[in-house]
Amino acid sequence: MKAFALFSGGLDSILAVELIRRQKIEVIPICFKTPFFGCENAVSSAKDMNYNLHIFDISEQYMEILLHPKYGYGKNMNPCIDCHGLMFRIACEKMKEYNVDFMISGEVLGERPKSQRKMGLDAVAKLSQCKDLIIRPLSQKLLRDTKPIAEGWINKDRLLDIQGRTRARQIQLAKEWNIKNYPTPAGGCVLTNQVFSQRLRDLIEYNMLSIRNIEYLKMGRQFRLTHNTKLIIGRNEQENAKLLNYINDSAERKSKDEVQQSANYEFLIRAAYLPSPIGVIISKDKDISQDMINLAGGIILAYIRKAQDKDKIMLLEPGQEKIIFDVKRLILDEVNKFQL
Repeated sequence: MKAFALFSGGLDSILAVELIRRQKIEVIPICFKTPFFGCENAVSSAKDMNYNLHIFDISEQYMEILLHPKYGYGKNMNPCIDCHGLMFRIACEKMKEYNVDFMISGEVLGERPKSQRKMGLDAVAKLSQCKDLIIRPLSQKLLRDTKPIAEGWINKDRLLDIQGRTRARQIQLAKEWNIKNYPTPAGGCVLTNQVFSQRLRDLIEYNMLSIRNIEYLKMGRQFRLTHNTKLIIGRNEQENAKLLNYINDSAERKSKDEVQQSANYEFLIRAAYLPSPIGVIISKDKDISQDMINLAGGIILAYIRKAQDKDKIMLLEPGQEKIIFDVKRLILDEVNKFQL
């Protein structure tokens, strides 16, 4: 027999893999990547455990459930039930290609308030289109038998009955099995973050949602200037460098996928002759107005202590630089009106 394991790299997913491997079943760990969560922990844990990890980018499929989740959102913009259901559905579609018989995950009954209640687990299984081929090894003794148990592929007695948010049994089992390196439990999905979710709602409201723009949400201070225009400015040297690298990555900007997903025009803006935050103007308008340039420049000047009440701003458009004189420096109370 052979099984897919939805693998995050956390302790629960490691233990789920080990419980099945100890029944002499080959397990293929798989990790799904989107703009909202990556596979860094999975890669690190797979290396420590000597697993052959497979990574699948499901960004495009994820955008649809983000906008129209059948089971709604959690506390913020996190469609957890639909998210887990999508992962299992894609894994289900790949089973034949990888000669896989069933799927497992490290989900624990009652560990999450929505997606890991019995109702949530049942909903995830229904969305998967392979609900009779899913095993949750850490809690399976508390759940209904699916085909791998009914057909005798797996010995249910060697699975567990963990439930709730305490992790004492998982930690004890890790000690017994000499599993030492695993990440502390934390929300790896930015959709559970309130500030990020507010910024994301803004993109959706103003019809600027794209994979590229989602990456910008993770950087710097964010400002809504008009219906068509946003400004992002770096908060420190590291964020300045990240913004510069991202906007200068021409191969990514000009890729076919990006052309299809984003019709933005992007401009770099900064103070002309002072150490300055890097700003990026994102607009649906090809030609941004002088008023918008002055407003963006005034916001940047507000974060420079040595800036004068009226100072000079440099706008860097593709292939040219432009100095704008006498840009009015805004005070922070004025800036706050635009900040997301």
